Amino acid sequence: MQTMDKRRRPSSQERQAGLIAAAASLFAAKGFNGTTTREIARAAGVSEALVFKHFPTKRALYAAILAEKVSVDGLLGAVEESAKKRDDHRVFMLIAGFRIRPGVDPTLLRLLLFSALEGHELSDIFFAKHHKVFYDHLASYIQLRIKEGAFRDVDPLLAARAFIGIVVHHRLLHEIFGVPMHRTHDETVATYVELFLNGLIRQDGGHRRRRRPG
Repeated sequence: MQTMDKRRRPSSQERQAGLIAAAASLFAAKGFNGTTTREIARAAGVSEALVFKHFPTKRALYAAILAEKVSVDGLLGAVEESAKKRDDHRVFMLIAGFRIRPGVDPTLLRLLLFSALEGHELSDIFFAKHHKVFYDHLASYIQLRIKEGAFRDVDPLLAARAFIGIVVHHRLLHEIFGVPMHRTHDETVATYVELFLNGLIRQDGGHRRRRRPG
């Protein structure tokens, strides 16, 4: 009696997810221009024809990677809630903690670097969704706190870029160059935030000081 093969065939969504994962890994290792659809198909264990069935072009596949990997809506919502409470410490902790959270997939950072170096047409979208959105939100908050007298009179955008720059440099060191961590994640984030806010908050006694979580 013939034995029936009960293995379930992958669904269309599962195949797409596999292709996205395989392509993201290859793009992060070899760049967009250095990766072929044949290599993507081989890595995903499918035919090249199936790649084109789901994604007619490499550009479409790259766009799908961005749509899946870049999602900061939840974080920005939490940042906005803390901003309404004027919880300076929490605002900066949320952003730093998210950007250098432990176990983060380095693929996204590698993709961003490759897309910029190759002058890829989607690099601007990538940058806007994963970096500029943080600059804009943080700069707006810093400007508000300057007007309220809580922060020193500095350029809000440069201040926001300086803080994000600290975090991005940290990620470059540990995710790209493999420099080992010498402090825990929580200690690292707290130190970065403390150092930055100490330089930003007004030190004269006549103005409101930074709030600390209860």
